[in-house]
Amino acid sequence: MKILVLNCGSSSIKYKLYDMENEAVLAQGGIEKIGLPGSFLKLKMPDGEKKVLEKDIPEHTTGVEFIFQVLTDPEIGALKSLNELDAVGHRMVHGGEKFNQSVVLTKEVLDAFVACNDLAPLHNPANLKGVNAVSALLPEIPQVGVFDTAFHQTMPAYAYMYAIPYEMYEKYGVRRYGFHGTSHRYVSQRVCEYLSIPVEGSRIITCHVGNGGSISAVKDGKCMDTTMGLTPLEGLMMGTRSGDIDGGAITFIMEKEGLTPTEMSNLLNKKSGLAGVSCVSSDMREVTAGAEQGNERCKLALEMYAYRIKKYVGAYAAAMGGVDVILFTGGVGENQSDIRQAVCEGLEYMGVEIDADKNNSTHGDEAVISTPDSKVKVCVIPTDEELMIAKDTMALV
Repeated sequence: MKILVLNCGSSSIKYKLYDMENEAVLAQGGIEKIGLPGSFLKLKMPDGEKKVLEKDIPEHTTGVEFIFQVLTDPEIGALKSLNELDAVGHRMVHGGEKFNQSVVLTKEVLDAFVACNDLAPLHNPANLKGVNAVSALLPEIPQVGVFDTAFHQTMPAYAYMYAIPYEMYEKYGVRRYGFHGTSHRYVSQRVCEYLSIPVEGSRIITCHVGNGGSISAVKDGKCMDTTMGLTPLEGLMMGTRSGDIDGGAITFIMEKEGLTPTEMSNLLNKKSGLAGVSCVSSDMREVTAGAEQGNERCKLALEMYAYRIKKYVGAYAAAMGGVDVILFTGGVGENQSDIRQAVCEGLEYMGVEIDADKNNSTHGDEAVISTPDSKVKVCVIPTDEELMIAKDTMALV
């Protein structure tokens, strides 16, 4: 079975084509700057070579059509024709309380998804554009939606509710939903396979940290709590997002600076985090380089970033009555040994013992970076959200 996975943003489309017989990636790439001057498709060839194909792509249907053309191109394509394609799986950002698992996309499902647009006004409409584009070009092909929020629907009410007037939940659905759910689900399952431990009885803290970041407490394979909230803003400090902040500080800044809600949202989501504190960059590599050169703001940003991760690890260990596995994934979690070290330092009281050599030599590979004597296994597990989407799609169709 050959499955195409699409991840549609407001001005981008990422794709991966899988042969599910052996879970091999046959093709992958992405379109950027949809609707903007200079739009292009960048693809990765099987030999690792990268190609950039420039084309005017005014909207998503044109973009998906271009991807189909590239996939069936006689020289660089992976398919002889689109008839070889069995299904399309989509990353869908916000399913609200309506979706606690992946689903085949029918009209009824899409209507319910559209009803969640208020909760993700930037992401959900873009996701829908990808679905509609495929429907226009291949009307008979089955499509599956895999929701970022679905994995977190097992959280108990006391974990996902906010202590605000209950009518805000009843009227507007204001509660913690969480995101990165497909990644948290994949790595929490994969680490059990990797360590040969049963899912039942396991207590796992999954740290998906990169330019965006979230942590989940996963007990018996189910999410008990997660750091992101109604939106992806809550929780950890991120590349440009503030993470946790006093609501009173928000209204204070709005009054002092004369900011509208939209302007305040822009400040918290796009001008804060590593970028806001360091005044250098939202990119962890550039902030790290700045710290190494003695930039005090960069040093502070890194300390804040690691501290918040550590704080949630401790909180989730308490919430689950202990922890068996702490795992790191995402761009920073998989590649930055210094951040992993900073997070784990001081957790010896919990039974965490890091092997410095293993930690320093691990970059983007599956690995155990704790010592054999460590009571808590500390692992690096590269995430693969696209493979998870492909697996769900195959199971449903």
